[in-house]
Amino acid sequence: MGAGVGVTEPGTGPGWARLAQAVAEQLPPVEVDGVWVFSAVRHEGREYGTAVLSRVDGDRRRIYTARYVLALKGKERGKFEASVLEVGSGPLEALAQLLQDAHRRIDDEHPPLAVSPERWFPPSSPPSDVNGPSR
Repeated sequence: MGAGVGVTEPGTGPGWARLAQAVAEQLPPVEVDGVWVFSAVRHEGREYGTAVLSRVDGDRRRIYTARYVLALKGKERGKFEASVLEVGSGPLEALAQLLQDAHRRIDDEHPPLAVSPERWFPPSSPPSDVNGPSR
């Protein structure tokens, strides 16, 4: 029946990697201090994934949802769409309440899985200004 085929750990796989890249283009990964991923859902040849991210911005904590849709079958196979939306903010110490509110807005019955930002974001090349310009 194909059980186990294409099954990956939550937060890993092609759709998640592309979502992490899309997020990195909008939010500085070094400011993201938490990532929580929900189990991806596959339906009618598409994969849907949602992550919640926590970002420290000065003395505030901002919470974002990042979502993707990846076409797995058909003529649009490989088509990818992503969105990143800020869904809340509050004092730095309000993380638990902000996550609870974000989870409620997403309306998923299963709690998300925490993933370290270092593991979730794609490796990037070192900045060229650390030791002068790169070659």
